[in-house]
Amino acid sequence: MPSFTAPDGTRFAYHVLGDGDGPPLICLPGGPMQASAYLGDLGGLSAARRLILLDLRGTGASAVPDDPASYRCDLVVADVEALREHLGLDRMDLLGHSAGTNLAVLYAARHPERVGRLALITPSVRAVGVTITGEQRVATARLRAAEPWFPEAFAALEAVVAGRGDDATFRAIDPFFYGRWDDAARAHRDAGETYRNEAAGAVFASEDAFDPDATRAALAAFGAPVLVLAGETDLNTPPPAAAEVAALFPHADLTVQAAAGHFPWLDDPARFTATLASFLDRA
Repeated sequence: MPSFTAPDGTRFAYHVLGDGDGPPLICLPGGPMQASAYLGDLGGLSAARRLILLDLRGTGASAVPDDPASYRCDLVVADVEALREHLGLDRMDLLGHSAGTNLAVLYAARHPERVGRLALITPSVRAVGVTITGEQRVATARLRAAEPWFPEAFAALEAVVAGRGDDATFRAIDPFFYGRWDDAARAHRDAGETYRNEAAGAVFASEDAFDPDATRAALAAFGAPVLVLAGETDLNTPPPAAAEVAALFPHADLTVQAAAGHFPWLDDPARFTATLASFLDRA
């Protein structure tokens, strides 16, 4: 497995999938701090682009750092830059999913000249300070009212929105994050739980990790093309919130994938890969 060393001496692993044409696509997983394995091959996107899936520090095959404070998102930006240097890329196309989009936008804000194209998939909004209300999540959830699992999951969501969530209620809302709550979705959810470094995730968004005002100002001057892809029924990042993220960039396209949740490459692989390939190959 290919690897490199970050400036603080932490050893990193990354996974190379596919041999598609064009420059590689660097993929940053969410979680936060979840091994990249849950991304799979992004619905077959590896047929169009060579994917470089980074295991963030303390996840997957990457080493646990000596300093736990180094899990903080703004500090992890240096790991992404170390990967770019290791790969010998002057500029790189960058994809972030969920919490990994926080890392992607901080990298873009700090190193705009190093990003060719930026794809933000069902983005987290912590780094840019967008507010998602409980009412927005409830309204998004109601789109699934015809599903057989809806009553139990919706009751759990109401408890979460009211501040009464516990481990059981948070698990009960999992069906909302998938376009189809079937055996494949359950298997993906279960596997994902084994990939996450909970201690690292607790530090990722800790105090001083984000400065939304400064990040927004930097992104307003970001010149590269940006794709923000939302899932129509994604409870984590409802489309109105994704639209706010897209509006922060001067050259961003917003795509809302129909009938998709938080993992759109699972819900409709063909549509997802066609959207990404079109964006990445656009002249």
